[in-house]
Amino acid sequence: MFGLPILFAAPAVLIALAGLPVLYYLLRVTPPPPRRVPLPTLPLVKDLIAVERQPSRTPWWLLALRLLLAAAAILALAGPQWNPNATQPGQGTGPLVLLIDNGWASAPDWPLRRERAIALLEAAASRAVAVRTTAEEPQEILPGPARAAIEKVRGLQPVPHTPERGRQAQALRSFLAANPAAEAVWITDLTLVGDAEPTVAELLREAGQRLRIVAAKDGGARAILSATNERDALLVRLARTATGSAGAVGLVRALDARGRLVGEAPFDFQAGESAQARITVPLELRNEIARVEIADGQSAGAVHLLDAGAQRRRVAIISGETTDTAQPLVSGVYFVSRALTPYASVQEAARGADPLQRALEDRPEVVVLVDVGTVSGQAFDKLDTFVQEGGVLIRFAGSGLAASSDALLPVKLRRGGRILGGTLSWEKPQALAPFPDGSPFAGLSVPADIAIERQVLAEPEPALTERTWATLTDGTPLVTAARRGKGMVILYHVTADTSWSNLPLSGLFVDMLRRMVSFAATSGNRAETGTDMINPRRVLDGYGTFVTPPPTARPIARGRGGVAVADHPPGFYGPSEASVALNTLAADARLSSLDIGGTATDSLEERPPVDLRAPLLTLVFALALIDMLAVLWLAGLLGRRALPGAAALMLAAGLWAGAGDPALAQGGQPSRPLPVVSKDDMDSSYQMRLAYVITGNSEIDETSKLGLTGLTRALATRTAFEPGPPIGVDPAKNELVYYAVIYWPITADQPLPGEAALKKIDQFMRNGGTVIFDTRDALTFRTGSATPSAETRRLRQLLASLDIPALEPVPRDHVLTKTFYLLDKVIGRYAQGETWIEALPRGGVDEKRPARAGDRVSPIIITANDLAAAWASDRSGNPRFPMVPGEPRQREMALRTGINLVMYAMTGNYKADQVHIPALLERLGQ
Repeated sequence: MFGLPILFAAPAVLIALAGLPVLYYLLRVTPPPPRRVPLPTLPLVKDLIAVERQPSRTPWWLLALRLLLAAAAILALAGPQWNPNATQPGQGTGPLVLLIDNGWASAPDWPLRRERAIALLEAAASRAVAVRTTAEEPQEILPGPARAAIEKVRGLQPVPHTPERGRQAQALRSFLAANPAAEAVWITDLTLVGDAEPTVAELLREAGQRLRIVAAKDGGARAILSATNERDALLVRLARTATGSAGAVGLVRALDARGRLVGEAPFDFQAGESAQARITVPLELRNEIARVEIADGQSAGAVHLLDAGAQRRRVAIISGETTDTAQPLVSGVYFVSRALTPYASVQEAARGADPLQRALEDRPEVVVLVDVGTVSGQAFDKLDTFVQEGGVLIRFAGSGLAASSDALLPVKLRRGGRILGGTLSWEKPQALAPFPDGSPFAGLSVPADIAIERQVLAEPEPALTERTWATLTDGTPLVTAARRGKGMVILYHVTADTSWSNLPLSGLFVDMLRRMVSFAATSGNRAETGTDMINPRRVLDGYGTFVTPPPTARPIARGRGGVAVADHPPGFYGPSEASVALNTLAADARLSSLDIGGTATDSLEERPPVDLRAPLLTLVFALALIDMLAVLWLAGLLGRRALPGAAALMLAAGLWAGAGDPALAQGGQPSRPLPVVSKDDMDSSYQMRLAYVITGNSEIDETSKLGLTGLTRALATRTAFEPGPPIGVDPAKNELVYYAVIYWPITADQPLPGEAALKKIDQFMRNGGTVIFDTRDALTFRTGSATPSAETRRLRQLLASLDIPALEPVPRDHVLTKTFYLLDKVIGRYAQGETWIEALPRGGVDEKRPARAGDRVSPIIITANDLAAAWASDRSGNPRFPMVPGEPRQREMALRTGINLVMYAMTGNYKADQVHIPALLERLGQ
């Protein structure tokens, strides 16, 4: 009101302010002076009666005091509230453009961002508005009705890659320049990946006061940049955008391909923007890690995927050098070992009889032969079997290979090598040509100073081009490879030391070997040149959860590097046995906070409004005391000397009344308010009702309400129990003691309850209440997915803070299966999901009892069968959702399951006492 963030609980009371002028004239009215009539006896008593004086008018200061008192009382009765986060998008009437960051960095608090965006659009309902996200393709901005924009915002979700803000910033600049009356609001995550974008800076500078920024006060994204399989641990590198205390410490978890926990380690940024975590587990377990994540990251940037290329392989190096000619610090073995040690477990075969046989006994994935000319006999057979079964053989040329060779080569070699000044020679050393797109080395930069002075040549043949991975500038092959069975044979046409080239001295040599080692796990499924395209199999959404690839996802080249983009979301590409991982961020990515300069910024977190009634009522009380003192003083009943003392005493009494609670003295809410019992809680205390937890998702909440309504009707018609209408509850606000059963559907983006709400939930279960958690993801498990769904992961986070007993799948003889109907299992919309309940005691007197000895039932039941959807029906009684698999009696069995659940919660182990019936009948018979 009047541009101020003030709200009124009862604005109609403000109409009374219009009566202040009438009150002003009423207060000014004075009675007419009395008419004087002379009496004969008046001289006799004129000295006995004091002369009474009537003021001609009310003093102006007293009049102003009383008007102020009346205005304060009216404002207090109107219930004013100060809301500093009023969602007014500006005072203009022109078009409004709402720009929303929906990259991976916005995922952790996406529900809050979506709610704030909807509130802004609802406040601008009378204006033409347009909504744009930084991840969508830039289009012409055409404002339209606010209702359509709100529906668009409701359907938005964060994307798993880093959007390019510059494209939308340029479109917004053009729109603001063409529409001087337009305004813009940017809900941003303040996360900058890489270098600053000039277009964004120009937008901030040109828009000025026409652009408002809405950002989280404690904003700061955390992400995993890389996970390297070191010699003794998995080294995880992390980065964040802010250096504050929020999110400075945390936990990194490593999971295998089936979603099982392999290991975890803490991290601490220590007031910096980078951190490391070391997950120390055996090599065999580290090679099984497929996913590394920040425990509470909740974004695609907080997840790093690992494929076979990240696994630490066992590499055996065998040298053809003799003891006399070997020079440890300049030998080929030394260069290969130093290049592979950071990425593989390298073992050098001891010199002696049959080193190849002893190396293969350790079951390596990669064998490197350094200047080994010919392999024959049993050694050839064993090495050939090793390659045929999926091993990778890497060979380096040398004097021995140039003189003689065997069949374990990718191409035929020409007798004699090419050297400077020889018969097959060149005038000067040759440089390395850029790698073609189809090569596994594609994407690696070629240093200009690499020089090749000698090499072994390949005989020309039709397949030579296909088997060439790297060439010199004159077109002769430098690295060739061929598939052999399930494995791969790779040949360097130069030596592993510096005698033929300076390639081993470059960083490119390390990168090339590292990519070759990655072929050890999947060589049998790769094309010879790596030019095949592979389709996405499992990709991440913006929250870092595995989902089915969207229709817009396109295949990638098997040798493609880089990071995820809109067409190539992060995830696993290709078949499960030969997957390639694509991640959201590169290993060398830099995270920083976006510089918004002096642009006006609003906080994303809305603080609760401050109730102004307490200070206004205190003011009314003080003004009333002052008015009372003034009247006494004007009447002559209070002397001048006593006036200051009386005023101080009455003012102190007023301040003490207002300061009884420190929060009231500051104009806030009481620090320990008395619990207020709502009408719904009062009704629930009179009549038993089923309750469901409000998730914030309107569709799911509606399904829960309709489902419990259908179950309530079934209970009323089939049993003696007639519950009242179901009700939605919020554990943070509502009292749970009035309910015996609470149905809680789990959603992936549902915010976790606060500490106070968790205590109420825990107390509810301790006092005999039952919570039915429904993840509604049975279909996911039916399709064979081993990774927990997003709903299951959210449920695990919620239960991590609660005192949960040991659980087990519902036994066939559990009391839950016989409380009213005889059931085989719990059935809902899905019939194949597992249902878990508190584990029963084993052994002793309770072994034959399908329930616990006490009357309290299990405090928690977890199911994945989407119970409410099976019970839900419309006003005509028609089912709202189809059943899966849709057996003829599945919906009836789902209703019976719901009745058994309620009866179990209400009667406890009553049905369990049936085990005593044979003994009772036998006694009656006697």
